[in-house]
Amino acid sequence: MSESSNKSASLIDAFDRRVERRLQRRQFFRNAGGLGLGLVGGTLISACGGGSGVSATAQSAPTDAEILNFALNLEYLESQFYTYATTGAGLAASMTAGVGTMGTVIPGQQVPFQDPVVKAYANEIANDEREHVTFLRTALGSAAVAMPSIDIGGTDPNGAFSNAARAAGLVGAGAAFNPYANDNNFLLGAFIFEDVGVTAYKGASPLITNKTFLEAAAGILAAEAYHAGLVRTVLYSKGIDMTSLVTAANAISAARDSLDNNGHDDQGITGATAGTSNIVPLDSNGLAFSRNYSNVLNIVYLTSSAATKGGFFPNGVNGVLNMSA
Repeated sequence: MSESSNKSASLIDAFDRRVERRLQRRQFFRNAGGLGLGLVGGTLISACGGGSGVSATAQSAPTDAEILNFALNLEYLESQFYTYATTGAGLAASMTAGVGTMGTVIPGQQVPFQDPVVKAYANEIANDEREHVTFLRTALGSAAVAMPSIDIGGTDPNGAFSNAARAAGLVGAGAAFNPYANDNNFLLGAFIFEDVGVTAYKGASPLITNKTFLEAAAGILAAEAYHAGLVRTVLYSKGIDMTSLVTAANAISAARDSLDNNGHDDQGITGATAGTSNIVPLDSNGLAFSRNYSNVLNIVYLTSSAATKGGFFPNGVNGVLNMSA
């Protein structure tokens, strides 16, 4: 057996032992003044919880399994979006089964890319996101949650993308926003997700106790940051000749900021001074922002209130970490 295969087997064995030891440690407190959990692809769900209808209430810290499972929910979302955008089809059924109720996807469609750079980036990110799903499912083994129901359709005026665009003021009442219609719409659709994934993994990382899993989460965080940087860079570059694209991206950022109940932790793609870029959104210490899991759910559920479902997850996420703030 190769060295990489031995490492993979050891990772899975170690994770399975940890899950067994913690299988009876149930739900934990959501966010009340304490734990900064998060992820956009998602990072904190019970390895043993399964369905999407249970709130986290018990007063114990999240296990590594719960953290990775929340991440898996968000990776399902991102992976389905990019896979439909690049291929016109979704994830294979073998990549979506697991603990809890397996949902269905309100599907997207293949983008008729005109810009070869955007197409190349989209294909690269799509492949990365599928690998994230595969990695997390392998690490979690039989404890991996199933893919919940996901809404990534582009033609429904009442769909998740349309409602997100409406919250940002990009479309009016009764109008649809289709992120698959063209290159620019695709970039704006991707921008809705990418920054959220970075802040979510950043928020979850201090809670991971096993160094092997922490290293893995750091690797995914770095990948999501690269993705976000790609999307922000292309939007800014195109916006030099098309100011409406920059305005739209900044409006999406403002909408996220208004939803997450976490202060001013979101930034657009332009700086405070005219003609300056803001490709890397950082705090005053030059650090990336963090979101806990409930703040992340506010954004993907498209609500600033406490909820267990909505937006891109019409029936909620699978697992105990399912309630927004």
